[in-house]
Amino acid sequence: MDRYTKLDGKRVLIWGYGREGKSSERFLREYCKPAEIAVFEGKREDIDESKYDCILKSPGIVMHEENPKYSSMTEIFLEEFRDQIIGITGTKGKSTTSSMLAHVLGDCLPRKVILLGNIGKPCLDYYGEIDEDTVIVFELSCHQLAHVRVSPHVAVFLNLFEEHLDYYGTMDRYFAAKCNITRFQKAGDSFFVGAQVPPIETAAKVTKITFGEAPEYHLQVLGEHNNYNADFVYRIATEVYGADAEAVKASLQTFTGLPHRLQRIGVKDGVTYYDDSISTIPNATIEALGSIPGAYSVIVGGMDRGIDYSALVQFIRENPQYRYILAYESGKRIYGEVSDCGWCCLVEDLAAAVAEAKRITPAGRACVLSPAAASYGYFKDFEERGNVFRELAGV
Repeated sequence: MDRYTKLDGKRVLIWGYGREGKSSERFLREYCKPAEIAVFEGKREDIDESKYDCILKSPGIVMHEENPKYSSMTEIFLEEFRDQIIGITGTKGKSTTSSMLAHVLGDCLPRKVILLGNIGKPCLDYYGEIDEDTVIVFELSCHQLAHVRVSPHVAVFLNLFEEHLDYYGTMDRYFAAKCNITRFQKAGDSFFVGAQVPPIETAAKVTKITFGEAPEYHLQVLGEHNNYNADFVYRIATEVYGADAEAVKASLQTFTGLPHRLQRIGVKDGVTYYDDSISTIPNATIEALGSIPGAYSVIVGGMDRGIDYSALVQFIRENPQYRYILAYESGKRIYGEVSDCGWCCLVEDLAAAVAEAKRITPAGRACVLSPAAASYGYFKDFEERGNVFRELAGV
């Protein structure tokens, strides 16, 4: 790939020095000739903006207002490669859908396909690997999209649920960040969107996909939500890239899914254990219980970010065929609404929850970790939570 010249001679500040900040520095040193590269990890009020021509903000740093001096590695990458990018966002399912699409396009197109973004390595780490024929599947979180001023050629917005309110404060702000996936698209671009997502003004051709109306794709991964994800993949592969329909269907059936997403991790003492640690919202837990064969006990709870649990509370009350083991702060809040239900119990932590699941789950049935909450404050991330669950289950 040619050198990136837009930052030549510029004074650049990298704000945030985690994984993406370090990737930005590598990119600047290898592909650019800035006049200065500085790194800062403090508060915004301590940045002297007059000293810099460009400030590269890492995703996850809270900044609600727009400022043209601020950019990001996501925006740089989109500017360079937008015509080759399929950008995928949504509250849930974006990692699975991105991986599924990359798998199918890799099988069905005679072109190089790269999967990157919020999954795998930071996008700029791939800068030197991309040629003009490369197809790029880019999983995009709300934080990555929040301040970009360019949208991909093909945009996907799977769904919208209450999430990340600890960061954005309101659903309107959260939705506005997600809307950047299509806000800057042009005529000739494509936008595939779930019918449940509110209307967004866009210049792209819009294709709406409705949950529950997809044909059966006979997937290895569980759940109607994954069949819904597969419909996006099928439509993009066949309608945008001209892939053979039967080849796409065959490839979809070989996709085996990702860890910590309704993952069957093993059997112990006749009980089958499923790791759905990626579940951070009520809808995901409800979907999990409807997808797992023989589900009996479910472990719920984690960081309390103040999201609305009324749908899950109603589900718990109306579905006493399951045993709900509630833990941590959000579990305590939910238990406060269902403590009169004899099929619910409150425990201290994941270790106690797994011990209770082992005690009550009959052989031949299943126990699922589907927390409907973030892991922060108790685990490094959802992956660590899932791995600890596996260890505790002994499978």
